[in-house]
Amino acid sequence: MNRKLIAGNWKMNGLSADLQTIREIAAGLAVSAAAPEALLCVPATLLAEAARQASGTALRMGGQTCHAQEKGAFTGDISALMLREAGAGFVIAGHSERRSGHGETDAIVAAQARAAVNAGLTPIICVGETLDERLSGATLRVIEGQLAGSLDGLQPGSFVLAYEPLWAIGTGNVATPAQIAEVHAFIRQFLEQRFGQSGQSVRILYGGSLNPANAAEIFPIPNVDGGLIGGASLKAGDFLAIYNTAGALTV
Repeated sequence: MNRKLIAGNWKMNGLSADLQTIREIAAGLAVSAAAPEALLCVPATLLAEAARQASGTALRMGGQTCHAQEKGAFTGDISALMLREAGAGFVIAGHSERRSGHGETDAIVAAQARAAVNAGLTPIICVGETLDERLSGATLRVIEGQLAGSLDGLQPGSFVLAYEPLWAIGTGNVATPAQIAEVHAFIRQFLEQRFGQSGQSVRILYGGSLNPANAAEIFPIPNVDGGLIGGASLKAGDFLAIYNTAGALTV
């Protein structure tokens, strides 16, 4: 069984006053090799200080995106090396909000993920379908295409995947256990076909309105190796409740 990863994505939220939340989360984590891994992907403006606040604790820090190049004339962008220097160990790649709002294609996501790996970061590569794609029965075809394009040049052990149905992100709607199980099983099958037995070691997270109330129903689903949490990660109590739910399943 893969060690569960509970990752929070703060998106465009967080000022210096919110570092208190990071301290509270760090203080509430279990110190055990069997405990889930905990991660917060915070805005770049907070990353260095957040990493200092979390130093010496079990809390890991990550970025929310990175450029595919190490440096250059890319005003406003941030490289994987910059994130690493600021204290990140992970970075999200291909979140639906980046794919739809910034035109990031599968090829761009793959290039970002490779840059992350080269910089010593673990990319969390996101895939997911829209509501129209779900209703038309195209979910698995869409997921397959995203996986095929976004994993180019990567090997198991270097990345994490996250399934986030777009129609469930921030909407309060959550995919049913059967829907989650189907997609996660499909992703696992894809990984095993592409990488052989080592595909079993890739962690697959679920994201999409994951919260303390539904975590106990979602985490036991086969091939769900943790969660990528949005709004619930902004409150220490909510994040820790989800983290503790995952931890209880490993005891």
